[in-house]
Amino acid sequence: MPKMKTRRGAAKRFKKTGTGKIVRFHAFTSHILEKKSPKRKRNLRKSTVMHKSDVKRVKSLVAYL
Repeated sequence: MPKMKTRRGAAKRFKKTGTGKIVRFHAFTSHILEKKSPKRKRNLRKSTVMHKSDVKRVKSLVAYL
């Protein structure tokens, strides 16, 4: 049985915490920033924990996560 291949795009976007949760970064940060408030832009810079309903999908993309 060969090794499973990882989806490289997903591997670059998601990390695992010490407790095993999946961490992701926010979207909507690259353009059309004038209409967004400074508070909103500041909060979008931070990472957040992936919702539990999406974890199964991400784990199938990144085999060894």
